[in-house]
Amino acid sequence: MIHPVADPADPRIAAYRDIRERDLVGREGLFVAEGRVVLAMLLASPRFAAQSLLIAAHRIASLGDLLADVPDAVPVYAAEQPVLDAIAGFPLHRGILAIGRRIAAPDADALLAGLPERARVVALSAIANHDNMGGIFRNAAAFGADAVLLDADCCDPLYRKAIRVSVGAALSVPFARLARGEDMVGQLQAHGFTVLALSLTGARTLAEIVPGGRMAALFGAEGPGLPDTIVARATGVRIPMAPGFDSLNVATTSGIVLHHLMQG
Repeated sequence: MIHPVADPADPRIAAYRDIRERDLVGREGLFVAEGRVVLAMLLASPRFAAQSLLIAAHRIASLGDLLADVPDAVPVYAAEQPVLDAIAGFPLHRGILAIGRRIAAPDADALLAGLPERARVVALSAIANHDNMGGIFRNAAAFGADAVLLDADCCDPLYRKAIRVSVGAALSVPFARLARGEDMVGQLQAHGFTVLALSLTGARTLAEIVPGGRMAALFGAEGPGLPDTIVARATGVRIPMAPGFDSLNVATTSGIVLHHLMQG
């Protein structure tokens, strides 16, 4: 059943109001999914559930296949484009929104323990840019990574922009977050992972790494990179570049590394 919404102040759609600001504070464990592809990923995911949908009225007919997969208990609201824009607080050209919630949130130990003997994990330290976070998740999905591990200083992969940039991969690739003070390298090594720490000063080039077994690629924030203390406890790996240039975007770096690791 489609529920028409004619008033931007309708209390039923309060979770969608001014979503740019709401996305930064006060989400209370919920997140915003935007666009057809991301909605499809949300509806298909066993780890997340849709709480409600808000669709531009003119998009309803073209979304019949997707809406057929929405559980009966999940309300679908429809609004004309001007009302939808007023609710969101900006022109919402895609015309498709959903509020989702995470059902299962395994801790890092349980996530790593459940991975196969041949596994690829993306480990992230202090990745605070939502575009980079989304790009890394997109690469993780594209190159078959089994999981993503985040430290306490990483931004939320379920931020609306991160989900959108990931093209929904943040809803398909399993991830877990370590609590502050937990030892990411030690945790990975305890589960039999060879930890590759990407660093400009890495002792080995990526081409020297032979993929196989359990491997984790650890990436730090652009600029400061990974602390030397972390690199020293792992296998330091660098990507050779043209003379006079030594910088790659961290999401680009993750794509290069994961493409190499998937060959094993």
